Amino acid sequence: MRLISERGGRPPHKPGPRTRLRWQSYTGAAMAVAAAAAVGAAAVDADSAWSRGLATPRWQPQSWAFGAVLTPLYATIAWSAGRAWNRASEQERTHLVAAVTVNLSLNAARSWLFFAAHSPRAGLAGTLLLDVSTLHLIRTTSRTDRRAAAALLPYAAWCWFATALNARNAQHNPCP
Repeated sequence: MRLISERGGRPPHKPGPRTRLRWQSYTGAAMAVAAAAAVGAAAVDADSAWSRGLATPRWQPQSWAFGAVLTPLYATIAWSAGRAWNRASEQERTHLVAAVTVNLSLNAARSWLFFAAHSPRAGLAGTLLLDVSTLHLIRTTSRTDRRAAAALLPYAAWCWFATALNARNAQHNPCP
């Protein structure tokens, strides 16, 4: 015998443990990404005398553009990590968590190396490490979910652009 609800003849839906786990993975990934973004942003002062004194290329975006680009990229990282987590085996999850953690840590550290340390060269080293980490993250994610890995490609492209920009800044702004 089937119980009929007031909502069109179907039994009421109660989220099961799998549904809760699915949302928990997205929420956890979003929280990790938001934390990394906040830690990295804390180092950036685009209006400081040091930042304004940098010799920058004409193709460097305005400072507001970085937030406009990074916000959707960070959302994509969170979505990709949550999606891959939901499709991963226990062993794959361990590798995925490690890859995401290292990548987000390097992402935040790069800002501290460049802006807080006032060192374009240290920032370049951090950006190069971030590039390697991003490729590893894409590779690790692709083992679990190709769609989630493909979603990280714009992030990788942005990291490579940031590396080129950082290399140019390191070249024309020697350390004091």
